[in-house]
This record gives sequence, C-alpha cells and structure tokens, in this order.
Amino acid sequence: MSAFQPARNKETLARLHEAVNSGDAELIPKAIDQVFEPDVLISTPLPIGATGTEALKEVFSRLLRAFPDLHIAVEDVIAEGDRVVSRNTVTGTHRGEYLGLPPTGKPVSYNEIFICRFAGDRVAETWGVVDVLAQLRQLGALPGSPA
Repeated sequence: MSAFQPARNKETLARLHEAVNSGDAELIPKAIDQVFEPDVLISTPLPIGATGTEALKEVFSRLLRAFPDLHIAVEDVIAEGDRVVSRNTVTGTHRGEYLGLPPTGKPVSYNEIFICRFAGDRVAETWGVVDVLAQLRQLGALPGSPA
C-alpha cells in the first residue's frame, strides 16, 4: 500500500460529505457510486431491505426528505492503512416524515462515527454508530422528551 493511500482515502470520503452537504438529490447518488463499491458491506443496522450502494442511496434519500437542510460537520478524520474513521456532527430541521414521525419543524443535532475500509480507491465496508436516540429525543418521540 502506498504511503499516499490514507490521504487519498480521506479525500475520497470527503467527496461524499461535500455531496451530502450540497443538498443536491442528484449529486448524492453519483457521489455514492464514485466513493463506494457497488456491493459495499454495511455493518450498521438499517431499517431498509436494500444492500450495497442502493441501501446508501435510500438512506440519504430518506434523510434529505426528512431534513432538507441536512449538514454533516466532520469533526475528526483519522486514516491509517486501508481504514478511515470519521467523527461527525449531523444537523438538520425536521421538515418531512422520519422513522414514522410526521414533520415537527424541530432542529436536530446528533453525533455519528463511521469506520470505512477501502479496497483500492473505494469503500468496500463500513461500520457506523449513529445516535438515533438523540434524534428521537429532540423530535419529542420518546417519553420524557421535550414536546
């Protein structure tokens, strides 16, 4: 593996974040196809039946419908060998249905951490932890949450 590969991998992952932050519903699927292997293994539980890049496209489509101003602020990126770790803060305003919840107009801010394993120049496997509990609390969907 080239000494430059970790830096290239970080740049590749940054292209996805840039596409998502553009809010462009046509650009995001194109970026997914460029950044991820078609059969990328996603080890984060997802409430959808699709797999690979089709699953990622569906996730971001749903997120953009629910949070049209979705923004990923990358807080830390660590790259070594064939892995890139990204710690992010995600923000948005709940303007569409999300996980069965009708729009509330409430802002959300939550954290996530993703580890991506690259094969060649694209992501072949991901592991992620997304703070869905924080999302649901902020949207008032849990007992004791702000209304």
